[in-house]
Amino acid sequence: MWRGLLLKGTTCVLQVATPRIFHQKLFSSLQLRLFTQSLLHRPAEATCASRLKGAGSLLVHERIRGYKKDAKSTVEFPLSPITVTDIKQYLRSKDISFHDGYSCLHIPSIFIDSTTRKDSFSLFIDKTTGQFLCKDTQVEGSWEDLQDCVEVMQKEGQDFLSPHVLLGYPESVEEQEELERELREVQGIWASAVPFTDLPEEEAQLIKTMFQISKISNATFKKFGVRLFKPTKSLVFPWFGGPDSSLKGIKLLSAQRTDDDSVTYNEATVPKCSSYYNLFGLPLVSRLDSEVVITGHELDTLAVSQATGLPSVALPRGVSCLPPVLLPYLEQFKRVTLWLGGDIRSWEASKIFSRKLGLRRCALVRPGEYQPCPSEALARGKNLSRIIKASIPAAHKSIVSFKQLREDVYGELVNTDQVAGVKWMRFPDLNRILKGHRKGELTVFTGPTGSGKTTFISELALDLCMQGVNTLWGSFEINNVRLAKIMLTQFAMQRLEENLEQYDFWADKFEELPLYFMTFHGQQNIKTVLDTMQHAVYLYDINHVVIDNLQFMMGQENLSVDKFAVQDHIIGVFRKFATNSSCHVTLIIHPRKEEDDRELQTASIFGSAKASQEADNVLILQEKKVVSCPGRRSLQITKNRFDGDVGIFPLEFIKSSLTFSSALKGKLKLKKVPAKSENEEEDKENTVALNKEGKKEKAEKVGKTKTPRNVKSPVTGSETSQK
Repeated sequence: MWRGLLLKGTTCVLQVATPRIFHQKLFSSLQLRLFTQSLLHRPAEATCASRLKGAGSLLVHERIRGYKKDAKSTVEFPLSPITVTDIKQYLRSKDISFHDGYSCLHIPSIFIDSTTRKDSFSLFIDKTTGQFLCKDTQVEGSWEDLQDCVEVMQKEGQDFLSPHVLLGYPESVEEQEELERELREVQGIWASAVPFTDLPEEEAQLIKTMFQISKISNATFKKFGVRLFKPTKSLVFPWFGGPDSSLKGIKLLSAQRTDDDSVTYNEATVPKCSSYYNLFGLPLVSRLDSEVVITGHELDTLAVSQATGLPSVALPRGVSCLPPVLLPYLEQFKRVTLWLGGDIRSWEASKIFSRKLGLRRCALVRPGEYQPCPSEALARGKNLSRIIKASIPAAHKSIVSFKQLREDVYGELVNTDQVAGVKWMRFPDLNRILKGHRKGELTVFTGPTGSGKTTFISELALDLCMQGVNTLWGSFEINNVRLAKIMLTQFAMQRLEENLEQYDFWADKFEELPLYFMTFHGQQNIKTVLDTMQHAVYLYDINHVVIDNLQFMMGQENLSVDKFAVQDHIIGVFRKFATNSSCHVTLIIHPRKEEDDRELQTASIFGSAKASQEADNVLILQEKKVVSCPGRRSLQITKNRFDGDVGIFPLEFIKSSLTFSSALKGKLKLKKVPAKSENEEEDKENTVALNKEGKKEKAEKVGKTKTPRNVKSPVTGSETSQK
C-alpha cells in the first residue's frame, strides 16, 4: 500500500508532528522489586520497544478499530516538579557521583554491571524535567522511575539492575502487530533501495540534479548510507541506533519542481514522525569529537561533512522541534554550531534550541544572502568552513549596540513575508490586516456570550496547526472531548456523526497534527497553568498557546485582593511568558455586560486597561442583532502592534462543518472613519451613485441612517455609508 501511495505523490502531511509524551508513574520500592522480578525473564526482543512504542507508519492507514486511551495529545502537569538543585541533592545523599553537563547531569549507569562500567558516565538526567536516558542500554524513564530504581538497588545491596526493568512493552496485540508491520515495511523499503555507487553515472547525476545536490559526491552518499528508492525517485536516509546500531527507521525524501522553478521537498518517515527520533549522521561521530554542526536537513548535513570534514547531524523534524530525548547524544560536544537554514524561521529556531543545548557552547550561523543553507552554499561554491568560523556566539549581553543588530534589521527588511509570520489559509482577510501569526506576541480575543468565540478561535488555531505550528490548548470552559470533536469536525469539514465510516480516516490524519490539550477543567491557579505551559514549551517546542478563558484563572486567587489587580497580574504573567518563551499566547476574555444593540469596543473588554495595553493584537467577534440581518457576525481588529493596520470583515458561519469563512471576493470591507463631516459628505456621494444604479430603496435607507458608518469598497476604493 505504501508504494501505491508514494506513487501518487502522497507524503507526510506535516513535516512536524507531535513528539510522544512519556507517562510518569510512581512506584514504591516493593512494587518495583516485584515488578523487576516478574520481568527479569521476559524475552529480549523488546529491547527497542520503548523507542518504537505507539509508532505507526504514515504510509499505512489500515488498522483495527480500537477504543483505547492515548494520552499523547494531552499535557499533564508534572506530578512533582523537579529542579536541578533537588536532583543534585538526591544524588549526593545516595553517594552517586555526577558531572554537571550543559543540559544534563551525567552519572554512572545503574543498568550496567559495575565490573564493565569502569568510569563511564553514560546515564543522562535532563536538568529541566528529570527524564533520564542510558545511552548504553537505551533505558529511559521519569525522575520518579530513576529514584525507585536507586532505592531498590541500594536496599537489595545490588551493584546494578537489569535493563529490562524499565524497557517498554506493547500494550496490546494490536500495538505489537503494528510494530511488526512497521519493521517489515522499513526492512522492505531499505532492501529495495539502491546505493548510489551501484547506479549508472547518468542516472545518479540526474537524481542529483533533481535534488539540486550535484556537487555532493557518491562517496559522501556511501559514507552516510543514503540510498535511492527507484519506484518514487526518493532518497532514503537510514536511522541506525541502539547498542547494536540496528536499522530502526527510514526517512523518504522526494523533490518536486514548482511553477517558479524552485524545488520543494516532501518527507515521509517510518515509523511516523511522532516516534522518529533520528539524529542523522550520529553513528559517524566519534566519542573524541568535541565539535559538531547541527543542521535542519539531511542534505545540509551531507554538504557540511563533505565541504568541511566536521562532524554534522540533522534534526529529525527540521527547525520545528528539538526533542529533549536527543539532548544526551549532544552532551559530549564543547562547541555546537547551529546552521539550520537560510531564512528567518531557522534563525528563530536556532536561538530557541540554543537555550536547550546551553548558550555558552552554542554558535549560530546568521542567515543572509551570502550565508544560505549549507546545501545551497555548496552549490554556489561558497566556503562553508569560513561561514562556520564566522558564526556568532549564542550567549549575549544585556546591552547591545546597533552594530550588533544591523544584520538582524537587514534580515527583517529582506524577508518581510517571513517576519510577518505564518499566514492563515482559511482567513485571507486576517492576513490582510494582521499580516500573519508571529511568535512572542499576546493576542486578546473577546466577543458576546454565545457568539461562538471558542468555535471561531478553535478554527483559527487549527488553521495554523495544520501548517506545522505546534499548538497547546488550555480549555477551562469546555472539556477536551467536546473541543476535540469541534476541531475534528472543522478539520474534516463535515459532520462525522453522519459519516461514521469515515471517522478512522479523518482521525488518523487529525492525530498527526502537532496539537496538545491541557487536562485542566474549571477554575485553576495561574502558577499551575504557567508551569504546565513552560513544561510543554520545553518538551514539545510549543509555538502557540490558547487560553479559554481568563476568568477561569481568577477564582483560585486570593479573594481579599481586588479582582482587577488579580487580572492585571495574570495578564502580565502571560505577557512575560510570551516574550521569554518566544511563544504566541491567545487569551480569551469575556466582555463586560453591554446593551444588546451596541457593538463591542476595546473598552468593552473586562478590566480592559491592562489587557489592551499589554496585548499586541486585540480581536473582537462582533454579532449584529438587527431585524434585517439576524445574527450576522464579523471579526474586528482594533489593535495591531506589528504595523498598525486595523479593520473589520464579515464572517459566515457554516453549521454543517462548524466553520467560519471570510466574505466572498467583492463584498464590502468595513472600515471606520472617525471624522463625522467626512461621513456626511461620503453619504451624499453614495446616495447619488446608488440612484444612478437604480437602487432607490437602498439609497433611502442610507439617507435615513442617523449615524452612518463609512464602508470602503475593495473594488473601486471609494467609501460609502452603510447602516
